[in-house]
Amino acid sequence: MKNYDDIIDMPHHVSKTHPQMSIYDRAAQFSPFAALTGYDEAVKETARRTDRKIVLSEYEEDILSERFHVLEQHLKEEPEVSVTYFVADERKAGGSYVNFVGIVKRIDLYQRQLITMDGCAIPMDDILDISGDIFLGEVANVK
Repeated sequence: MKNYDDIIDMPHHVSKTHPQMSIYDRAAQFSPFAALTGYDEAVKETARRTDRKIVLSEYEEDILSERFHVLEQHLKEEPEVSVTYFVADERKAGGSYVNFVGIVKRIDLYQRQLITMDGCAIPMDDILDISGDIFLGEVANVK
């Protein structure tokens, strides 16, 4: 075992030519090194969850079809509706469900889209549910 009695009480050396490094810079010397650029982002992207698109039954598709018809008949009244639809993820399989609340301007049957007053186009094939006061008493709720 070594005895350091000869140096234990000596003053700490301070350089006269080099400025003292800040505590922040000293700590940075010991921070983790990212050997693989982009690895952290790739791990986060893999861990990010997406939903699968729900496939509607024939009965649910019939109800939606009736609701499209009712909505088409009431477009001039500019009723407010709530539309839940699927948006595919750009980076991986699956996506998420989004809820639009507002007024539908028109229904484009050729491109199968609902066009909203603010110019958004919602694909009819991605719609899970449409609800609103215009449907009360007309068709059953889809859930």
